[in-house]
Amino acid sequence: MKFLKLALVAAAASVAMSGAAMAEELKLSYNVGVASDYVFRGVSQTQEDPQVFGGIDLTYGLGYAGVWASNVDFGPSDPTAEIDLYAGLKPTYGDTSFDLGVLYYSYIDDKAPPTPAGQAPVASPGSYSYLEFKAAVSRPIGPATAGLAVYYSPQYPLTKGGSMYYELNAAMPVVEKLTLSGAIGEQQIDQGSEYATWNIGLNYALTDKISADLRYSDTDEHDLGKIYGERVVVGLKAAF
Repeated sequence: MKFLKLALVAAAASVAMSGAAMAEELKLSYNVGVASDYVFRGVSQTQEDPQVFGGIDLTYGLGYAGVWASNVDFGPSDPTAEIDLYAGLKPTYGDTSFDLGVLYYSYIDDKAPPTPAGQAPVASPGSYSYLEFKAAVSRPIGPATAGLAVYYSPQYPLTKGGSMYYELNAAMPVVEKLTLSGAIGEQQIDQGSEYATWNIGLNYALTDKISADLRYSDTDEHDLGKIYGERVVVGLKAAF
């Protein structure tokens, strides 16, 4: 008990002495937006209906953490909202930037089966929620920026297997305030479908805090349903 008290006193003193430095480096930002559809890796998450979303991000040095939420529609009696939690590190080496993070996609009204006593909750058949690890790298190439990202989930939702997602992406300014960007990705699921996806679009900075995005996306698996089909999405986002 004495050791615990001393540790608490030391921690409090450390926080008090470093408070000014933390205030200078700790950054909090917010974002909110709307879109004509919620497209994730080429697939509509709202049955092609509009999306409303928002998030909060915290950065400190190389580290970051945040929460993001959106409405979803996977069908009757399925989740109605998605809440993502994420954290990671963004180190740099010269002109090259890295992003090593972990994400947890959770869903309101998720129909996950009960977890047996003494076991940690994990995604399982019947559950949409799942964990994913991210490793990404990007660097400037002339006026453009190109990147590669890899995502791994040990247990993909509604399956008993894991998944990998690979993506190549790039962005380039066209004129002042207008940026052209796009990506090509491949979603691989151990015990499920495998498909390729791509998107290209323009983002315009209406003000220093508000931007508009016009984007075309598609997949090579239209036979899986209309939510895998080609679409054009218009979005508006404010970041503070």
